[in-house]
Amino acid sequence: MNYSDIPLRELKKAKTKVALYEACLSLMGDKIFREVMLDDICRKAEVSRVTFFNFFQRKEDLLVYFMRVWLTERIIEIAAEQKRGFSAVRHLLNKVAQQSEEKKGLMPSLISSLVEMNMHPCMPELSEAEVRLLFPGDEEIGAQTPDMFELFQRCMSEAVMDGELREEFTVETAVKVLFTVFYGAFLTAQLYASSDIADFYETHLQLLLKK
Repeated sequence: MNYSDIPLRELKKAKTKVALYEACLSLMGDKIFREVMLDDICRKAEVSRVTFFNFFQRKEDLLVYFMRVWLTERIIEIAAEQKRGFSAVRHLLNKVAQQSEEKKGLMPSLISSLVEMNMHPCMPELSEAEVRLLFPGDEEIGAQTPDMFELFQRCMSEAVMDGELREEFTVETAVKVLFTVFYGAFLTAQLYASSDIADFYETHLQLLLKK
């Protein structure tokens, strides 16, 4: 991709920030987030601690950055595959299950962090250079700050139009249930030490689906 229209200073900053994010992800594996040391992240990204704090106020901000990137990727996929209603919700939830298989400690760490932030993190704005590095070919969507509430609300409005949502649920109530499913079913699967998180999600989705 051609980055000639982006100032070199901005491009270098974006590459360093993305390198820190990717270094953290590569170090997690089956670990939970707090077990990954900041010094190891900086070493992996080949930057100093001072440089790290130029981009992130605290280590936990990497988790919010991950959520920003991860949710944007899912929205891009949903748009590209023209998914709507419960099909779009299933796609999102199945990707949570898949992510949990690939890096077992990541989603539990994210959910734990979101609880501490009352489930309302301030999604970071991305520079044009970051958007191009992270979402090549999908810069228009990538530049928009993702909002899970808006995504769920749109999906449930579509479900009503498609006759998928049970009549006793309003869109507003269905959105609340989806948030409960998103977080609660995942934690329940953890409680039961189950690796089939997708099955827990599907079981709960059936509560909303019209028979």
